[in-house]
Amino acid sequence: MINRRHVLALLAVAGTLPSRIFANVAPQRSEIREELAKRFADEGTVGTFVGYKTEEYLVIASDKERSGEAMLPASTFKIPNSLIALETGVVGDPDKDVFKWDGVVRSIEGWNRDHTLRSAIAASAVPVYQEIARRIGAERMQKYLDLFEYGNRDIGGGIDQFWLTGNLRIDPVQQVDFVDRLRRGALPVSKRSQDLVRDILPVTKAGDSVIRAKTGLLGAELGKPSLGWVVGWAEKGSSQTVFALNVDVRESRHIASRMKLAQQCLTDIGAI
Repeated sequence: MINRRHVLALLAVAGTLPSRIFANVAPQRSEIREELAKRFADEGTVGTFVGYKTEEYLVIASDKERSGEAMLPASTFKIPNSLIALETGVVGDPDKDVFKWDGVVRSIEGWNRDHTLRSAIAASAVPVYQEIARRIGAERMQKYLDLFEYGNRDIGGGIDQFWLTGNLRIDPVQQVDFVDRLRRGALPVSKRSQDLVRDILPVTKAGDSVIRAKTGLLGAELGKPSLGWVVGWAEKGSSQTVFALNVDVRESRHIASRMKLAQQCLTDIGAI
């Protein structure tokens, strides 16, 4: 395996995708498959999909432009936020430490109750993760985003807003790189923190396959969704495919389309 510090421009090798670096892999191929882009058009919107078939060192993307376009991560940031919370001790036990509901009634019913870390990531409870970020604080948050090499690493815009309305940006290729390192336990935090976050990630069954992934919905907390994300990995037998998808939310039905499109694209590339 070639270390990511040595030259591994995973997607630049084929000259078809944006120049990015994946961790500790020796990729041989990258492909653009235009039929994947058609999935978004058929749904009445636009978006992008990037999949990394780990056994084949094969990266497949729906396009070469949007796959490298950096955007706010929205609730996909709950993955690194959970890691940092566990690593810093802000959360000791994801099933026992309770974040009390602040009593503010919000439009998303699942947010209006007490949560543990496990239930908060399942409900994608923004207020809980905003409180977690405040407890982590700017100094520690910056430290870990730098260690993770997460997107542009910019936490400007408020410690409880930077991933929602602030300055943080990450593109789908970077999402895949980050999630792949979590999948392999290769992030610069403890094995325990990575094991626990992998364990609390929401699970979707797709036939005989399992998808471990986090969704994100930009503007959800404002009631004005504009962009949807799904990032994670699919497991089919011993094969694993890491992926990131984002899609413009032009109609309310596109919120549910996120996982539908992800499963269609994963099926198209033989990942599930």
